[in-house]
Amino acid sequence: MDEPIGRRERKKAQTRQSLADAALRLFLEHGYDQVGVKDVAEAADVSVTTLFKHFPSKEALLFDLDDDIEAAVVAVVRERAHGQSIPQALREHILWRATNVPAGDTQPAAFTRMVADTPVLREYARRMWLRHETTLARTIAEDIGAPNDDISCAALARFALDASDVIERHANPQRAADEIFALLENGWNAIHPAQ
Repeated sequence: MDEPIGRRERKKAQTRQSLADAALRLFLEHGYDQVGVKDVAEAADVSVTTLFKHFPSKEALLFDLDDDIEAAVVAVVRERAHGQSIPQALREHILWRATNVPAGDTQPAAFTRMVADTPVLREYARRMWLRHETTLARTIAEDIGAPNDDISCAALARFALDASDVIERHANPQRAADEIFALLENGWNAIHPAQ
């Protein structure tokens, strides 16, 4: 009895992956706005109805690992090493994500450019990050015993997730991560001359 369910789940996962792969390939080759969901469905050899059973929107086709990304961010807080601060754990994770691209793999850069150049994808990506921000803030609050709506937890989550963009674009991601997360860990202590 368990085998047919396992087979069905594997088939669903394969279909989902085929759709995500076809979408990425077509969008990178032809441009996001030039490809419709029907084109993606045909490339994956499924119906449009099947496509929408797996992905609620055209934009979602490109962000198929959204749940995995969120689970990883939550795990960073919950499973960090004993004695490691939350900012330190987030720094390691975000730096790892920013710098671990296989040599010669241009697809992540092309994907990033496509999202940056397509307003609807930029907005979708922003909404996705905001969802992660809320979950991360609640996870941090839970970890330190603060209320779910604690503003310092919300700020740390926001700044840590936003830092990934700065780190990825910086010429020296390691230095950027060190400086940004030192600020998050220790606060702003620069002395400004009186004006």
